[in-house]
Amino acid sequence: MSKDYYKILGVEKGASQEEIKKAFRKKAHEFHPDKPNGDEAKFKEVNEAYQILGNEEKRQQFDQYGEAAFSGQGFGGTGMNWNDFARNAGQGGFNINMDDFGDIFSDFFGGSKRRHSGAQHGADIQMALNLEFKEAVFGVKKEIKLNRQIKCNHCHGNKAEPGTPIKTCATCGGAGQVTQVRKTILGHFQTASVCSECSGEGKIPEKKCSVCYGVGVVQDDSTLDVSVPAGVENGMTLRVPGQAHAGIGGGQPGDVYLQLRIKKDHRFERNGLDIYTEQKLSMVQAALGDTIEVDTLEEPVELKIPAGTQPETKLRLKNKGVPRMNGNSRGDLYVIIKVEIPKRLNRKQKKALEEFGD
Repeated sequence: MSKDYYKILGVEKGASQEEIKKAFRKKAHEFHPDKPNGDEAKFKEVNEAYQILGNEEKRQQFDQYGEAAFSGQGFGGTGMNWNDFARNAGQGGFNINMDDFGDIFSDFFGGSKRRHSGAQHGADIQMALNLEFKEAVFGVKKEIKLNRQIKCNHCHGNKAEPGTPIKTCATCGGAGQVTQVRKTILGHFQTASVCSECSGEGKIPEKKCSVCYGVGVVQDDSTLDVSVPAGVENGMTLRVPGQAHAGIGGGQPGDVYLQLRIKKDHRFERNGLDIYTEQKLSMVQAALGDTIEVDTLEEPVELKIPAGTQPETKLRLKNKGVPRMNGNSRGDLYVIIKVEIPKRLNRKQKKALEEFGD
């Protein structure tokens, strides 16, 4: 049965060269024999397809004549195994574009050009921070409790008992990494990995610190003062840099991430920078008008009710809403009028309404 190279790469017949290259890289990553779940046969098949479709001239021949145009060429029907493939590739037997394979090999051999200092960034801390409604509106300072790793004060993070020497690692010779030569499809590759003996630092204390036991950090329970800016919203994440777990080997400390959870206020509802509240009026107040006192986010203020105010009317109090974060402006407070209809009327009230109705 003839092969459909387009189907092998998972692209349409009219695919561009960029789409073909992208599909090849994805498939090659997936089936690479050096991966635990790799598939040597499929990897060779994918490469065979790319050698044809990735070349415009060969692609035209395949589109016109199919696989028969390449009888006796490439990988098909040769019985070639992985070792043959690797040997031929290393000797230039195949037309392989290094740029196409660059991302693939970086997964397996990418450490060959990097020197590992052994410094490790400290882990971050994520936690929830509960705020009252007004605290979120106007900002607040909060004290939070943290359980974190901090630099050992006894050895100051160098892992050695004070007054004892620190020697060069015998395994890596102070380099912090060990090298290894591997045979690949492109020949021999020299790879480097972090030295397991010194964890990439290139040095080892002769006597480990008696407090942190050579780790460089200790566990600590402490409190942290956090400033929450005015105008924050529910669900926002506040970052406090450099206050989480300490780094190892000179690495930077992690950050604290606080997810804000804002409690509701039964009197107010927030929409962005604006605040909405409801105010009940009697029929007489709504019809004749009045001056009433309403609650705001700060102190109560007087609000004039125009005569003939209808139910659900929104009256605005400017600049009584939420302050804009890191800004000078502020939202508004909207008072939604709710007109109360009396459920019980005495005889005099009924007569007055009837006369008004007539």
